[in-house]
Amino acid sequence: MVDSRSRKASRVFPELVPQHELDRRSSAGLLKKWVNSYGYRKKRVRKPDEVPEAHDSREYTTTILSMKNVHRYGDLLVKYLQARREVFIVQKGWQLPETDGMEFDQYDTPLARWIVVHDQDVILGGARISPTTAECGNHSYMLRDAQLGQLKGLPFDMLYDEAPVRDDVWEATRLFVTDKVPAKDRALVQSALMKGMAAAARSVGATHVIGIVPAVFRRWLKRIDMEATAVGPVMKIEGDRVQAALMKV
Repeated sequence: MVDSRSRKASRVFPELVPQHELDRRSSAGLLKKWVNSYGYRKKRVRKPDEVPEAHDSREYTTTILSMKNVHRYGDLLVKYLQARREVFIVQKGWQLPETDGMEFDQYDTPLARWIVVHDQDVILGGARISPTTAECGNHSYMLRDAQLGQLKGLPFDMLYDEAPVRDDVWEATRLFVTDKVPAKDRALVQSALMKGMAAAARSVGATHVIGIVPAVFRRWLKRIDMEATAVGPVMKIEGDRVQAALMKV
């Protein structure tokens, strides 16, 4: 019998592609080889002052928030953080910081961008991206901090190789789709979320996004013209079967 946590996880994370279709390569140099094959830019791209404006996908809107533009969107950031609490703390049971009905952590800084898919003031999905060059106190970004043994509860060996620190690589975290999304619209919301994440990454000069995703991803991403490869082993974390992936945006 599938436990309730697994059922909740299946509603939260995008369902992408059967696990047996994943690339099973797991050599220690996979991340470097993949990066080289796509020709990472070594020259830093100058970052624009503004992030992209919100854009609509049918009746849904994808908004990219930053500390510089959050004032334009009322309490959208608050509602997004409240939705994160509902998904990750209430539904999934994760032990995370919260206050006033909002979930947050040490990576919600002015360095971050928040991607929100919503229907007016109803949050349908979201994600966060942060630079892999980030430095805030003792923290950098989630995958690297885990690799350095700084995050309790997260394995240090989620990547085959050393965590990248590059201007053109950003990390995606807190990816979710809420259970408010009807089954017939899940693919639409998932697509809007991933495309919004890619747009946010491009707006800050990134060419790739790295992050922990459900361990089923490659074919679904290809359908929306995104390329990705596994850069870490399949693991089970907090009841979810996940894997580190590097996505070309």
